[in-house]
Amino acid sequence: MRRRKAILPPWAETVLEYIYVVIGSAFVALAFSVFLLPNAIASGGVSGISTILYGLFKWKPSYVQWAFNIPLFIAGLVFLGRRFGLKTLVGTIVLPLFVYVFEDWGAATKDPLLGALFGGLGIGAGLGIVFRGKASTGGVDLLAQIIHKYIGISLGTIILLIDGTIVLSSAVIFGIEQALYALIAMFLTAKTIDVVQMGLGTSKMALIISDHEDELRKGILTDIYRGVTKISAFGGYTEDERPMLMCVVAQHEVTKLKQYVRDIDPSAFIIVVNAHEVLGEGFKRQ
Repeated sequence: MRRRKAILPPWAETVLEYIYVVIGSAFVALAFSVFLLPNAIASGGVSGISTILYGLFKWKPSYVQWAFNIPLFIAGLVFLGRRFGLKTLVGTIVLPLFVYVFEDWGAATKDPLLGALFGGLGIGAGLGIVFRGKASTGGVDLLAQIIHKYIGISLGTIILLIDGTIVLSSAVIFGIEQALYALIAMFLTAKTIDVVQMGLGTSKMALIISDHEDELRKGILTDIYRGVTKISAFGGYTEDERPMLMCVVAQHEVTKLKQYVRDIDPSAFIIVVNAHEVLGEGFKRQ
């Protein structure tokens, strides 16, 4: 099967990735400057540290972020090797630069709940765009990787401990309500990153076990017009071979698929799960 040619030449893809990093950093900085910082919401990471230090000493968040990000990037090169690349360095430098640009824009809202909601969405959208550029903004992620290498604790646990410490510190300094708002912002950030990375559309993957698998396979191909994969499987109790069909359909096609399976084999075993990103013919192009 002949492969399709790339839509963009390699140099253009590289330029596009740098554009992603810059635009994503701008989104993160804007959301931080007009939603989180004015409402004293320290939602983890170096930005959370800069919010706390701004509340205590009125230190400029952009300077604080440079003071943390650049040494952490250098430490990453020393302890982890040259795995981060120029794009991560660009994110490390450009993000605080945008924070410096936006720091005098003032608060978009003085309602901390709105600040947490839209700040979390904005941060998540920006980071998702940066990640699409195959880069990061450095900071706590680099620190976590260094600790992981030498101590062996999982990355998720380390980041949770660091961000948890930042949020607890904000509870002591700004009050428990601000810490709760920070948790809301962190949750929305994580969910928004997933949306930007994988898209809003949610397809469904169906796993079907039936004694009429051949009839079902042909019907799915010809009546529902979806591809289907036959997987070799064995019963855990009987150890008999029970071929399983795997099929990915659009959300609006799930009812049609289930009804079709019931019509052919009422005793069929069906598992339907979410498939957040499906790339290929009939779905999203790579």
